[in-house]
Amino acid sequence: MTAQSPIKAFRRKLDLRNGRVDMSHGSGGRASADLVAQIFRDAFANEWLDQGNDQASLPLPAGQRLVMTTDGYVVSPLFFPGGDIGSLAVHGTINDIAMAGARPLYLSASFIVEEGFPLGDLDRIARSMGAASRAAGVPVVTGDTKVVERGKADGVFISTAGVGVVPEGIALSGDRARPGDAVILSGSIGDHGVAIMSSRENLEFETAVLSDSAALHGLVAAMVAAAGPSLRTMRDPTRGGLAATLNELAHQSGVGFRIDEEAVPVRAEVAAACELLGLDPLYVANEGKLVAVVAPEAAERILGVMRAHPLGRDAALIGTVVADERRFVQMTTSFGGGRIVDWLSGEQLPRIC
Repeated sequence: MTAQSPIKAFRRKLDLRNGRVDMSHGSGGRASADLVAQIFRDAFANEWLDQGNDQASLPLPAGQRLVMTTDGYVVSPLFFPGGDIGSLAVHGTINDIAMAGARPLYLSASFIVEEGFPLGDLDRIARSMGAASRAAGVPVVTGDTKVVERGKADGVFISTAGVGVVPEGIALSGDRARPGDAVILSGSIGDHGVAIMSSRENLEFETAVLSDSAALHGLVAAMVAAAGPSLRTMRDPTRGGLAATLNELAHQSGVGFRIDEEAVPVRAEVAAACELLGLDPLYVANEGKLVAVVAPEAAERILGVMRAHPLGRDAALIGTVVADERRFVQMTTSFGGGRIVDWLSGEQLPRIC
């Protein structure tokens, strides 16, 4: 009999059907160890996490620049059409790394859990997160769990960090857009925000609207391989949508943007939902789309590569970068007029990610 056997013999199996998180699960004692082992370690199992240390010692490719990001997830509801807070946390963190043209390598995850939260729901979130990280090939290698008193949180919040490496010769940055550059959008906008809102408000549409939550690093890798030096910058238009992203880039680069409303893809069911809810799709969040500013001579080549990838098959050239000291984002409307696409004023959809 090994020294481990007595401990295993007395380990209490979590009641995932009816059990709830209590303060002892955050105490650092046996209950904490059971929670970590039976929910998080089982869900995220990999060689680094299985070592059981307070940190992960990781190999890194030699001669490549390191990129790092951090993010927090407070989405409500926790489960929504097309995803949940667990898979969303993985996809969002990977995408922030990928927008540098980088290859994501490792993730960390920290959970703030409210007392009374169902253990079954926590297990479901962790397993979804683990499945998303394995599908992306980017493991969760370290993490932490804290429990707060009932009423001091709203179920569960997740904080993540991600690490990746940038291939040699790639230098994407928000200050690199130049007049004449082309603006490419990887697909339809507004899906995630409408999915969240319809779930939150118990709205039903004739055609279900699913979140577009997805890891974009495969699409980005194909773009980098095809025309890496011609990529100026990339962003994933999450909170604030496409409008906020273009305004951010305009201010970083000191330029303006001119986009064509008819070129911006919006699904009919999303457009109808936005009209019903009084929302503008340009400001609605996305979690599986990217905006790329590229050298004009490479635009068609990059567009073709994107359309050959499952996550870019609806990619579209939506506009150009223009010289503008005012840094305005201007749009030619479907009626032939024009409008300024300004920053979002206030909070259109709170707790969207």
